[in-house]
Amino acid sequence: MDDAKVIVYSTTWCAFCKTEMQYLEKLGVKFIKKDIEEDSAAHEELMGKIGGNFRGVPVTDIDGDLVLGFDRPKIDGLLKDKGLIKE
Repeated sequence: MDDAKVIVYSTTWCAFCKTEMQYLEKLGVKFIKKDIEEDSAAHEELMGKIGGNFRGVPVTDIDGDLVLGFDRPKIDGLLKDKGLIKE
């Protein structure tokens, strides 16, 4: 897979963001990290996806499906459904 289908919207100070990104790396899932504090375009992009109803980070976009927070079972399920990891 050349193009990452996973985007993690995060901040530098978010421990759950770091944990989730380490988890994705361990699974071998390619992802794009977007810091919503450092990158105003990333912040605007995220607000557009969640309708401005911001509750915190991480927010993970897995090929169009959003996961709020580090919800490992939901992330695993979507990665499997999208064929990004094996069963």
